[in-house]
Amino acid sequence: MQTKVSKIDPQKPDPLLIEEAAALIRAGGLVVYPTETVYGLAADIFNQRAVAKIFKVKGRSFAKPLAVCPASLEDLNFLVEDPPAFAREITGHFLPGPLTLIFRRSRAVSSVITCGGETVGIRFPSNPIALSLSRAVKVPLALTSANFSGQSSPVMAEQVLEGIGRRVDLILDGGPTELGMESTVLDLTRMPPVVLREGAIPVQEIERFLKDIGVKSG
Repeated sequence: MQTKVSKIDPQKPDPLLIEEAAALIRAGGLVVYPTETVYGLAADIFNQRAVAKIFKVKGRSFAKPLAVCPASLEDLNFLVEDPPAFAREITGHFLPGPLTLIFRRSRAVSSVITCGGETVGIRFPSNPIALSLSRAVKVPLALTSANFSGQSSPVMAEQVLEGIGRRVDLILDGGPTELGMESTVLDLTRMPPVVLREGAIPVQEIERFLKDIGVKSG
């Protein structure tokens, strides 16, 4: 596969480059781009062949679900079912940002993405490139880190090229990621919510915000 690498301004992404990436995704391609945490690998969630390619490219087990990046927070209305009453407060405070929230999936989310499970991780990055691409594609994205499974998540485009880079259609090179570590994962399907992975957002920050509800560490 011939992979194109395009340099892109991380603060003022070129609309033409963003539209090129969006068109590739709509056509069933795989695109790598920076988030605020690590570089991500994305495909259209409604294109099952493209989603399956993510697993193949990464050498990822079909028992390890992918996250879903909504085009906007309004997409949660059809991506998830039975969110807790306080979910809107959490999404309003933390998203977009380096937090992955676990919800019960709706039927709009394929079981291929969730590997047969009934929950889905929602990840909505705050990086301007990521936000611009989500708006341009206009459909939710299947999203995961742009690395071979079991290897370190890339924080620079050069690291992507050394790994899965030749197996994707386009890499948007926005320079080093801002935070350089994975997102924090919070499971909202349990009460109190459970932090499954501490990442860029410290557990203490989530505990302070949800002090009336409580938080557990998984």
